[in-house]
Amino acid sequence: MDTFAPNDNISSNTKGRDENVQNDASPDKLISSRVTFTILTTLNITSHLLDSTYTTYTMSTTTHNPTTTTVSSATATCTTAVPGKYGRVPADACNSNYFFDPSFAANLAFCVLFGLATLVHLIQAILFKKATIMGAAWETIGFAFKTIGSHDQQNTTYVLLGQLFFLLAPLWINAFVYMAVARMVYFRMPDQKLLGIKAIRMTLLFVWLDIVLFIVQGAGGSMLSNTEDMKIVRLGMKIYMAGVGLQLGVILIFISITAFFYHKLRQLEGRSMGRMKWLIWTMLLVLVLIVIRIVYRLIEFGPGVNDHNTLLIHEEYPLGLDATPILIALVLLNVMHPGFVLRGPDSEFPKLSRKEKKALKEQKKQDKNRAKEAKKARKAGAQELKNLSVGEQSNSSREMV
Repeated sequence: MDTFAPNDNISSNTKGRDENVQNDASPDKLISSRVTFTILTTLNITSHLLDSTYTTYTMSTTTHNPTTTTVSSATATCTTAVPGKYGRVPADACNSNYFFDPSFAANLAFCVLFGLATLVHLIQAILFKKATIMGAAWETIGFAFKTIGSHDQQNTTYVLLGQLFFLLAPLWINAFVYMAVARMVYFRMPDQKLLGIKAIRMTLLFVWLDIVLFIVQGAGGSMLSNTEDMKIVRLGMKIYMAGVGLQLGVILIFISITAFFYHKLRQLEGRSMGRMKWLIWTMLLVLVLIVIRIVYRLIEFGPGVNDHNTLLIHEEYPLGLDATPILIALVLLNVMHPGFVLRGPDSEFPKLSRKEKKALKEQKKQDKNRAKEAKKARKAGAQELKNLSVGEQSNSSREMV
């Protein structure tokens, strides 16, 4: 993963000395490599991380020499290097924010390409009244921060924000594909259902699943920021990986549903499918590209979280297996935009006007009040019958006497 190496290392007490020390062992790399996901669930996490980084750094015990600062540790050592051009330091230095030397040219190229895709999506959103720009826009912002950060490598803010937008952007594309396919079902299926599920409910189901799994990943990421208990770190890693794995499972299920929709529609319409055929194939290909990106994220820690992990120490892997598939997916959505096909009646889910929403709300309120009154009436009637029954029993007893 193209993420930053730790500045906020684990502090421990050495035997016989009451002092804080920095530890650059590999668990710290694990912590820092997933800190970004904490930001995904809370907006104030960035400042928290920056504060903790500064506090831990200033509390560490160091021994100075003319060029480097050697940090003592009970289990491992690291060196705080003097930053060179663009703030560059060796990847194994205590003050390194990257496992590699980020490429200004490569990040700038992706920033420009995603920016062009965003511009085209913006124009198409205006023309077709169907916006798909968020994923492209967030990728552009992410690579803008990465580009700036490559020339200011000691600036943690650029690292955090670059990773935030880079990791979060595909979520928008996932949600858009779910909604687009559901709208196609609503648009072309006679009963506006697929596999017995209404198109509107299909959208709600998969979008909410996407959000829940995102929160799971964020929760795991927040546990990875713990610098005192390695058990919590390991548990956080398992939770995060479980969230990504479940997300992959949900996408594979949706690919199957989309393929079934294509099969069903072909049975109904045959060769008259027109552009809808190509739109469905585009959605399937976009989903496959997202799967490639998720599989890469799942296996990136397979070789271990250390400086010998090829997936972590070479920027080419996240650029080639994350950024490139997402860029191709966005370009495909430019070429075969849903607006080319979803036109006319039923091309959008029904939308209520403000007046209709107010009337519907008032109607629900009235129905609720009527239900309450009916319940009270039934309760009063039941009590009256009970009293009448008791009275009849009392009269019967008197007659027998």
